[in-house]
Amino acid sequence: MTSLPIADLPNVDPRQLHPVDVEALAGPGAPAHAPRILVLYGSIRERSYSRLVAEEAGRLLAFFGAEVRTFDPRGLPLPDGSEPDHPKVAELRLAAAWSEGMVWVSPERHGAMTGVLKAQIDWIPLELGGVRPTQGKTLAVMQVSGGSQSFNAVNQMRILGRWMRMITIPNQSSVAKAFLEFDEAGRMRPSAYYERIVDVCEELMKFTVMTRGRSALLTDRYSERVETAEALSKRVNQRAL
Repeated sequence: MTSLPIADLPNVDPRQLHPVDVEALAGPGAPAHAPRILVLYGSIRERSYSRLVAEEAGRLLAFFGAEVRTFDPRGLPLPDGSEPDHPKVAELRLAAAWSEGMVWVSPERHGAMTGVLKAQIDWIPLELGGVRPTQGKTLAVMQVSGGSQSFNAVNQMRILGRWMRMITIPNQSSVAKAFLEFDEAGRMRPSAYYERIVDVCEELMKFTVMTRGRSALLTDRYSERVETAEALSKRVNQRAL
């Protein structure tokens, strides 16, 4: 796996930022390619702090050896406001299918995650052509706030992650007064908030490496096997038309 040079992470202590030990986490026959992580953020403002956090997360994940794609939500129609073949919808769905893990970053607005992020999640179906684009994949959730620290948005995203049948990691990040945490160039200043984002990205990489080769086994369900068997029996035993 290739990684981002540590010189691109000026706020970390290089003595304490350790590469993810893939051999210790991955099982026999596990995928050898770089973990594929899709990053979604929830604001289209010119200076979007959720986007800036998403970019910091992308740099950290690249350092840990991930292949990162960040989806730009500008131009994405509202759910059901267009057909699924809309270029932005198709782009998002292809990225979701490609990914093995995701990061969701949302501002907290009116005590909740934003409609911009929710629209992206709503465009990703639970099932598409017999494939579940999110089931068994890892997820990390983060939020930014304009005021004091809050956890409403990350709590909502955790519920959505469970609904999308994702493995949502225990760690999370909430950046309070985000407008104070970034310099003019859009890079995050050293702080406990930044260190927590490092923690989240490191943990996401570990969980992704550990589970991605086993997701089919982890998500295999008795109820679905029974349903599949019943459907097969009905098809095989139906009378000829």
